[in-house]
Amino acid sequence: MTNNSNLNLFTTEGETMSPANYSKFIDFLQKDLSISAASIDVALRHREQDPGPLPMILWQYGLVTLDQLNQIYDWLESAVV
Repeated sequence: MTNNSNLNLFTTEGETMSPANYSKFIDFLQKDLSISAASIDVALRHREQDPGPLPMILWQYGLVTLDQLNQIYDWLESAVV
């Protein structure tokens, strides 16, 4: 589900997130925000076709609320690259 070999996730500073932080990010989405693995998979598939920031894709497809989107960006802002 969360194979990140071809994905670059960026922090709010525009730096590529390390694989360890990527895993923490996915854990955050699933555990703290209760976003299902299936929803994350949908966003990742759409991201392959139309590259863009994963948080925005989650929001555009109605997979997260605006409040959750803000929480995601807060988490990314505090993430250590």
